[in-house]
Amino acid sequence: MDETEFWEIVDTTREAAEGDPEDHAELLVERLMQLDPDSVLDFARHFEARYNRAYTWDLWAAAAVLLGGADDDAFDYFRCWLIGQGRELFEGAVHDAETLAELLEDFDPALDGDGEDLGYATDEAYEQLTGLDSPDLGIAPQPPEPAGTPLDVADDTALAERLPRVWDRFGG
Repeated sequence: MDETEFWEIVDTTREAAEGDPEDHAELLVERLMQLDPDSVLDFARHFEARYNRAYTWDLWAAAAVLLGGADDDAFDYFRCWLIGQGRELFEGAVHDAETLAELLEDFDPALDGDGEDLGYATDEAYEQLTGLDSPDLGIAPQPPEPAGTPLDVADDTALAERLPRVWDRFGG
């Protein structure tokens, strides 16, 4: 599976779910179950590589602003949600978290930002197809610390200074 096919699957399942994150995850599992197990693992590698790329202080700051706070788990689920939003939004945000101020039409913390179920979709599809747990994907694990300059994601002043456009649009 190449990157284009990965994003096509993400986009078509998100569009079919009409923005509902739980429906998106269910549709993604259904779509992945139409593939062979090796292709599901390829999809999982693409997902995990992007999940690891999004492990940055700036994106954690963005998650904290958008969600009104973000602990480790909330940031993990935010990164899954970010992948689920598609290539343009994901790549823009990874390149510069401030672009979320322009790329997001709206954001409702009660509905958006939590892609926990998306993060488990490949494991669920693989297990349903094979009856086995997903094997090790053979890619480097997430680094121990996020990339970039550290900040206190619980400090509103630091968040506003780091991401002024995101803060102005979605913060405090």
